[in-house]
Amino acid sequence: MVRKTKQKEAIFKVLSSADSPLSPAEIQTRASLFVPSLGIATVYRLLRTLKEKKKVVTVEIPGEAPRYEISGRAHHHHFYCRNCHQIFELGKCTDQIEKLAPKGFLVQEHEIILYGRCPSCAS
Repeated sequence: MVRKTKQKEAIFKVLSSADSPLSPAEIQTRASLFVPSLGIATVYRLLRTLKEKKKVVTVEIPGEAPRYEISGRAHHHHFYCRNCHQIFELGKCTDQIEKLAPKGFLVQEHEIILYGRCPSCAS
């Protein structure tokens, strides 16, 4: 059984309300509004615990530090802005994705990341 703490509840609350994956520093900044004494080491430790308990998942963007989001959400993909380095969530992908694989290949999972500029950076 995992013990409930103010810190863990604050981190979970921040991740639950986020509309995109967050870095540990972003999590600390937002969670510090609820628990002012929250340190970055505690954020990393609690993220590790939440990940082990399958409450959060890591979002990996090649060349970037890992970000985190709540697990159990509907399948989705991400858009990475090369200018401001923000990650945006995309809706579900096409049901035809498996057809991209060569004949005879069995697709077991996939991840799609689109790269470019977000609306703020494109203008």
